[in-house]
Amino acid sequence: MPLTRLTFVSGKGGTGKSAVAAATAIDFARRGHRVLAIDMVGQTGLAAHLRALKLGYSPVEVRPGLFAMAMNRSDALDEYLKAQLHVPQGAPTRQLSSALSVLADTAPGVREIVSIGKPIYETRSGKWDVVVVDAPSLGQFQSYLRAPRTIAELVPTGNVRRLASRLEATLKDTNVTSIQLVTTPAELPTLETLEAIAAIRDESLGPDPMVVLNRMLGSSGMSRSELEHLGDGPVREAATLQLDLEVEQTYWANELAHRSALPYLFGVFTPGEVAEQLADRIGSSP
Repeated sequence: MPLTRLTFVSGKGGTGKSAVAAATAIDFARRGHRVLAIDMVGQTGLAAHLRALKLGYSPVEVRPGLFAMAMNRSDALDEYLKAQLHVPQGAPTRQLSSALSVLADTAPGVREIVSIGKPIYETRSGKWDVVVVDAPSLGQFQSYLRAPRTIAELVPTGNVRRLASRLEATLKDTNVTSIQLVTTPAELPTLETLEAIAAIRDESLGPDPMVVLNRMLGSSGMSRSELEHLGDGPVREAATLQLDLEVEQTYWANELAHRSALPYLFGVFTPGEVAEQLADRIGSSP
């Protein structure tokens, strides 16, 4: 995977997005980088793939050089007040944070800009070589990318407008930010991925995404003519299914450009084992 200081990993639900985010973070840590992995979804997928029982807002080291945390908008709002609005560290902010939480749930772009601001803040902090973000699924991720522009259009001047402009500039800086969209080579996830790529490009929301094709079957090396020699029965049925899947996956994979591929892992694996094996494959890619 290309090295940028901030990497967002998104994709349609069920495509293995959290596994790929964890594997990407593991690969960077193996290469000697100090890495922060952020779960922006607030679920357990990233934690499970990093073999962590639970992730909180404070980063914890889950393996040498790799730290992980989970987003919490209340904590992010409190941090925003202290870091961005220069509220003294010892000052009580709970009442103000509660008021802003109501605003974040109603005003367009506020909730998203607080959330997207956290990984950008960590990237700028100098504490990490790389920040890898397990981002929300495609539709919500696009709203996060749009948030700085939305705020900049609503607020004509002042610190909030300047902050939004800085966030937007960071998201669009190809030397700092990269986007990976995870999909499986099937119709619905591929079409949704193509729509997301078009939106990101047309609206200039960020760098051109790189597509990660997950759960790709290896080639069997069989041809249709060879099926005739198998006779009737379960072996021929399995071989036919394999060839049909290869054809379907090849078709949808060819619809996507600028892509890398990760294998379908057969067998019974824990989430941690899946992430480790995918990291092996990512690390061996040119």
